[in-house]
Amino acid sequence: MNGPVVVGVDGSPSALAAVDAAAQEASLRGVGLRVVHAFLWPAMHAPPGSSPLGPATGALHETVERIVADAVERARSQAAGLHVSHAVIAGEASTVLQAQSRTAQLIVVGHRGSEGFAELLLGSTAVHLSAHGRCPVMVVRGRPDPAGPVLVAVDGSPRGQPAIAFAFFEAVLRGTDLVALHVWSTWTGHGEHALGHPVDLTELVGDVDRLRQEEERVLAEALSGHRDLYPGVTVQPRLVRGRTRPALIEASADAQLLVVGARGHGGFTGRLLGSVSRAALHHAHCPVTVVRSDL
Repeated sequence: MNGPVVVGVDGSPSALAAVDAAAQEASLRGVGLRVVHAFLWPAMHAPPGSSPLGPATGALHETVERIVADAVERARSQAAGLHVSHAVIAGEASTVLQAQSRTAQLIVVGHRGSEGFAELLLGSTAVHLSAHGRCPVMVVRGRPDPAGPVLVAVDGSPRGQPAIAFAFFEAVLRGTDLVALHVWSTWTGHGEHALGHPVDLTELVGDVDRLRQEEERVLAEALSGHRDLYPGVTVQPRLVRGRTRPALIEASADAQLLVVGARGHGGFTGRLLGSVSRAALHHAHCPVTVVRSDL
């Protein structure tokens, strides 16, 4: 897709950090940056038929204009020659940015809003976009290591392939290595065995080394086609035995970007965003990009 990178802004420090990341992404991709502010008129004060921005001289209008102008100026200062456009659109942030995602190649948002309620924003904006956006969604959080690798979570399922492809592409853009992390355990997940509950596979197979070799094969196969497409990327396959969420969050401390799929092969069918992706959005030490499998 040749669309722009879109960044959502609300005047918060988190949103300004998102502007920095979005400007970098747009510059690396050679596309424009679109700064978008979603505006909701306070319901109790909106005259019928009034403009969503209110009177041209109103303080609220001036605040919105300042938020957008500051974001545009900051973006242009981050990347010389970057084409930056902007828009103020009436509506809720999640709804507005979801609509923007239809023509964007990447949506970038901060991890907390102007009110400072990180959990509220993650519930209403970042998580919603990650589950329903029509393009990859980057949530800027933590303190990324600028010299670190791109980190991608590999679960071995076909639905995880778009996230791996995105991670390889990001590694090329950023000129850095790619760490492919595959976490495994001797225990099956709920519903993955005929008994309907977790089962220790060592009781069935009796050989942990054999299980490890099988997981090594899964990781290698998940990466093989992408290695051929991006031969210049140095890939560090990393096999970790343990629990996926803590292992991934720990590994993110040394990364400049974490890439995850929206759902893993052990996810709940009723959820568009799995527990691993949610944990990354809330606790990763670096920005997180969620890539849906059906994009």
